[in-house]
This record gives sequence, C-alpha cells and structure tokens, in this order.
Amino acid sequence: MSSVEIRHIVFDIGRVLIHYDPHIPFSRIIPDDAERKWFFANVCTHDWNIEQDRGRGWREAEEFLIAQHPDHADSIRAFRKYWHEMVPHAYVECVSIMESLIAKGYDVTMLTNFASDTFKEAQKLFPFLTLPRGVTVSGDIRLIKPDVAIYQTHTKTFGLDPAATLFIDDSMPNVEGARAAGWHAVHFTDPQTLQSDLLAYGLTV
Repeated sequence: MSSVEIRHIVFDIGRVLIHYDPHIPFSRIIPDDAERKWFFANVCTHDWNIEQDRGRGWREAEEFLIAQHPDHADSIRAFRKYWHEMVPHAYVECVSIMESLIAKGYDVTMLTNFASDTFKEAQKLFPFLTLPRGVTVSGDIRLIKPDVAIYQTHTKTFGLDPAATLFIDDSMPNVEGARAAGWHAVHFTDPQTLQSDLLAYGLTV
C-alpha cells in the first residue's frame, strides 16, 4: 500500500472524531434498562433516525412517530431536545491525527451521515470540525452512506482523485461503499490502529 500515493484523506465524524451514544440522556429519561432497550428497538429506531440523516426534518420525524406511539410523545421529542448530550466528547487522539495531517499539508475533508441542523450544532460544540477543507453532510444533499452516490458527490464537490483518496469510517458497510466508489478505505477501530493504517499508506502523523 505504501506504493499508493494518497493525496486526499476523508474522515467520517461520528464514532471516529466525536463520541455518539443516545443512551446517555435516555438513561435518565427512561431509567429502566429493558424499557429503554424496547424504546430504541421499536420507537426511536436506527432506521427512523437515519431518515433525518437523509434530510427529513425533525418535526416531520416526531409527528410520524407520535402518531404511532402517542404514549411516548415526550420521549420521542426528547431525542432531538437532548441530542447535544449524546455527543459528550471528542476522541482527542483522533482529532490530533487529523490536525497533524492538515498541518503537514494533506488535503483533508469530511464525509458524514448527519442531520443538517445537528451537524451545525456539532460544529459549535467541536470547533475542530471547521478545520478540514470542507464537508459533505448527508442531510444537506439527501444521500447517505453507504450509497455509492454520496462518495461520487463528495469526489466531484471537492475535486478528488478517487485512486488517491483514503477514507476512514467506523462502519464496514461505509468502508465498502467507499471502495465501491474507487476510493481506498480503512475501518476505524481505535487511534493506534488508525496510525498503523495511515503508515501503511505512507502517511505519517
């Protein structure tokens, strides 16, 4: 891999640069573990939340669920209301890696599945999200990973050479989506492994 010339590095955000866990506020809102597990499996599900990443507005999303689960209206509204508590801290070592790559002159951008409004909130909470050259936010363009079209859109928007692009994501389907778009990609598990993966591509931090 060191023979590959990587000129563009693309970071995912959630669970790569910042921590995300909806159980943090909901451990207070729904203290019973079994009830909370049921709520996330049947009400505010991953599939429901991903539609906000695809561009659906929160009001529409809440009304859709409340019509089906009127007894859980307050908890449904709490998902957006307390979203900021779900992102309590950055992964400092990963942020340092990204900042080092930028400082060394590498072309760094970000590609994320994120609702438009919560991403703007995240940038205020974590100013380092403004440091890369730019970002593609799924909620802004109504495409989500691992759809190959979102990688192609990012490539076109930022003038990337796919064969010289390395993507970093914590989700294997998203990694595979990037590879299907002609990018190189690595599966993020921890900062130390990421450093080793970067080194294998000839990138030092």
